[in-house]
Amino acid sequence: MHTVDLCGQQLPAIGMGSWRLGQGRHARQQEADALRFGLSQGIRVIDTAEMYGEGESETLIGEALRGIREQAWLVSKVYPWNASRGAMQKACEDSLRRLQTEYLDLYLLHWSSEHPLDEIIEGFGWLKAQGKIGAWGVSNFDTRAMQQLWQTPGGDQCAVNQIFYNPAARGVEYSLLPWCEEHGVTLMGYSPLGGHGSELLDDPVVRALADHYQTGSADILLRWAIRQGNMLVIPESGSVEHTAINAAALTGELTDNDLQLLERRFPAPQRETPLEIR
Repeated sequence: MHTVDLCGQQLPAIGMGSWRLGQGRHARQQEADALRFGLSQGIRVIDTAEMYGEGESETLIGEALRGIREQAWLVSKVYPWNASRGAMQKACEDSLRRLQTEYLDLYLLHWSSEHPLDEIIEGFGWLKAQGKIGAWGVSNFDTRAMQQLWQTPGGDQCAVNQIFYNPAARGVEYSLLPWCEEHGVTLMGYSPLGGHGSELLDDPVVRALADHYQTGSADILLRWAIRQGNMLVIPESGSVEHTAINAAALTGELTDNDLQLLERRFPAPQRETPLEIR
């Protein structure tokens, strides 16, 4: 099974995202069943945020994890405007209440905030000292933002940077991914299947590989995203069927020839590009 070192633990390199869960896209029970099925297949990381459905996704996850919370490695995110120490405390406690848990394994700043970095770091530190979070990190931080964070006292305690990543969005590979590797920051990739409205799943090269391996396009895209062992990805799925395809990628491989085909279709960046945020 492909794993990633995250906060000192070896965790499966594929988790479960929840951007649109709990908001009527699928039947509520179906989405809860998909989450529980994922856990049964060894997919431990579940990612959410107070932003997703204004808490509805957290509420659904809390219901799905009732009685089995310890099986999950739970991540949530705080709005940038809630990143002052006092507001962060309340936001975190609200998330904990919706998730029906006493702690988060990881708490992230959803994107850059107008609040000073030292105040944000202080807020995370207080929550960690109180046992409400196990670790903290950021999301949607480019290389320059990470450098600024590292120059702030306590900023080097950041464990994770969550970013938009898939074959059609490889800009992070130019400088951000190497910087994070050098500084011991784990990368979490959201929308590894392309995100809402993407045509990646129907790309002819991806589909040809899926046909060759008698699997789904999602399996191929996830195998690609976790190919180097330095990325944990969090595809969203609202059904057991799709979660099963995602889980299959944990033990799948792509050959050098497969990777060359995908490289020609989706070339690596040759220069610095603005960080994509979705």
